[in-house]
Amino acid sequence: MIKFYYHPAPNPAKVALFLEESGLPYEVVPVDTRKGEQFAPDFVAINPNSKTPVITDGDVGVFDSTAILLYLAEKTGGAVYTIVDMSAWGWVRAVPFILGDDVWSTLPHLKRWLDLVNARPAAVRAGALKERYTFKTEMDTEARRHLFRHAAAP
Repeated sequence: MIKFYYHPAPNPAKVALFLEESGLPYEVVPVDTRKGEQFAPDFVAINPNSKTPVITDGDVGVFDSTAILLYLAEKTGGAVYTIVDMSAWGWVRAVPFILGDDVWSTLPHLKRWLDLVNARPAAVRAGALKERYTFKTEMDTEARRHLFRHAAAP
């Protein structure tokens, strides 16, 4: 069974959508990046970049969301064009967070596309993953230290 190392962010969301769309059985392994769990030795052994998402499929480990999507598309015989929807879905959902809630009035076609994808049962299940697990939500000193290690004071 595929193990899916997940944190609720755009790139893992893409992989969650593909897994749900494809119907492949998988187990979610939550990784709380604001607590620094991505730096645990067991996780770094799977992904030396210390980032989510990651999947393991038997003895195969794949990291980077695009690499994972291509691996899963090949595994399932899925069309590569569906990867575009999944890649975009992961990030388009963040548009209001980045540009403000009123942005949809200036991007009606993008909003219509997002609504169509969000209505798919697989997207509903993929989006609900973040509710099944408890992740740290505060952007405090600890979270900043783990998320922005390159900028942390020595």
